[in-house]
Amino acid sequence: MELAEEPGAEVALGGIETLTEPKKAEAWMRPVELVAAALLAVMMATVLANVVCRYVLHQPLIWGDELASLAFIWMAMLGAAIAVDRHEHLRLTIFLPLIPERIRPWIEVAGLVVTCILLLRLLPEAVSYAYEESFVTSPALGLPMSWRASALPAGIGLMALLMVLATVRTRNWGAILSSLVLVGAIVELLWAGKPTLASFGNWNLPIFLGLAVALLLAIGVPIAFCFATGTLAYLTFASHAPVFVMMGRIDEGMSSLILLSVPVFVLLGCILDETGMGRAIVNFLASLLGHVKAGMSYVLLGSMFLVSGISGSKVSDMATVAPALFPEMRRRGHSPAEITALLATGAAMADTVPPSIVLIVLGSAAGVSIAGLFKAGFVIAMVLLLVLAVLARWKARGEDMTGVRRARPGIIGRTLLVAAPALVLPFLIRSLVGGGIATATEVSAIAVVYAFLIGVVLYGGIPRKRIVPMLVETVAMSGAILLILGTASAMSWALTQSGFARDLTAIMTALPGGAVIFMLASVVIFLILGCVLEGLPAIVLLAPIMFPLARALGLNDIHYSMVIVTAMNIGLMAPPIGIGFYIACKIANISPDAVMGRIWPYLVALLVGLGVIAAVPAISTAFI
Repeated sequence: MELAEEPGAEVALGGIETLTEPKKAEAWMRPVELVAAALLAVMMATVLANVVCRYVLHQPLIWGDELASLAFIWMAMLGAAIAVDRHEHLRLTIFLPLIPERIRPWIEVAGLVVTCILLLRLLPEAVSYAYEESFVTSPALGLPMSWRASALPAGIGLMALLMVLATVRTRNWGAILSSLVLVGAIVELLWAGKPTLASFGNWNLPIFLGLAVALLLAIGVPIAFCFATGTLAYLTFASHAPVFVMMGRIDEGMSSLILLSVPVFVLLGCILDETGMGRAIVNFLASLLGHVKAGMSYVLLGSMFLVSGISGSKVSDMATVAPALFPEMRRRGHSPAEITALLATGAAMADTVPPSIVLIVLGSAAGVSIAGLFKAGFVIAMVLLLVLAVLARWKARGEDMTGVRRARPGIIGRTLLVAAPALVLPFLIRSLVGGGIATATEVSAIAVVYAFLIGVVLYGGIPRKRIVPMLVETVAMSGAILLILGTASAMSWALTQSGFARDLTAIMTALPGGAVIFMLASVVIFLILGCVLEGLPAIVLLAPIMFPLARALGLNDIHYSMVIVTAMNIGLMAPPIGIGFYIACKIANISPDAVMGRIWPYLVALLVGLGVIAAVPAISTAFI
């Protein structure tokens, strides 16, 4: 998966970080960026004010959640438009190089045309949705709900305009015209065949929500627009449900109050990068463990474990750890390919460590306790850390320890003193959420303030000129994520309303083996989806379907969550498709071909850990 621009640019949803500079933005979008950044600041200020009023003044801010929600949905939709402008929407590009070069430009233009048609078709529905919401009044602020719902037509309209401009600027008029004719012919054919499609019943699901979405993914259409196009086509040609309903599902899917913590944790990752807090943790662990055999491998894994607890970002984690450790590991005889394999699988291990955005989204989509997920996530990551550490020790049996000396106590003490404020943060997050003291959203805001203040006082601070760009980057990343969640929610609703979930429940409960077979099937499904879609869209798509099945079979929510998240993370790092694998190679500046043969033992170790986690529910549930 790559940025929706030239090959070689990559992005990760679990990490939500770009690895290349975006293309030059539209000059007229600058005010939109500033407004979106201001909305993020308003949302942050409102959440923090709510925290102070609730826990210090013991007087909750009655209108706080409504104001934060209003700012959030506008920030999300404007952020999605900014992500279009900056070419930062996630898409799958692994199949594009396989297309003959002479027709590849036509394919890419066709993808732009399809996206334009989608957005222009949804725009009047979004306007109607905002109008209908005007008849509802918010309970605390007393405002018409159209104030927040208008964010949908505003964002969709901006995205449509930007996509039309991008299409026109290709100046490939032949491809544009032929794409329009082809899409028009397909629409006309499907409309004429609507009575026949109606007779297919649920066989329309694999046609529109399977085959059509897969085809769009293969030609490089961003994931959010693939989901929306498949859902729109299904509702239009194979269902009696009005397209209007998509707007409500998209709104609901991307505006849950739990999801307010997503942009805040993304901002936290940006602060981590800017202040160097992650590097302080790496330096401390290196001084403590660097003198033992496989010590630097332990430092790498331990750093991924702890740094992920600050940033919630796989890309941020890898980009922080790799430059600090790779030179010394290479000096000790570790090959760059071996180190990269360990880095990639270490990132997969770390994604269950709070504040994992994947866990937050899972809690929102499946109705699972985020506090319980955060408590269990630490334990699960420890199991995976152990199996990787055992393999790393065996791999390092021939490590060159010449000249390696134990760090003096004074050096260890100094690095600990520098790293201590950063080391506190992941445990602060876990204890506040896990102890039920504060919500994930409140904790995320507290963590940002803590990291910002500590960064300013102890780690050199953040240059003033970087603050607004950092907010805009956060908004764009968050908008791209949240739009995927919204469109995936609409697609999931279509699956559920079709009766597919009911039929799947009947099939799975009738299978021999019951919960065991279901768990094995879930592992396979999420391993594959982790390769292709990454974690967030897979969760939002399938959680409403899979979790009721799991509950019906007697599986604990937390245990099942840990199994599927671990499976997705392993798939994310599995070549030849897993996006996380290519991100690790990009960060390490090494050819994926060189790493592909070295990563499999580490993936097998993770699969062993996954088998233990799946077989022993107590590992996930003992501390909740």
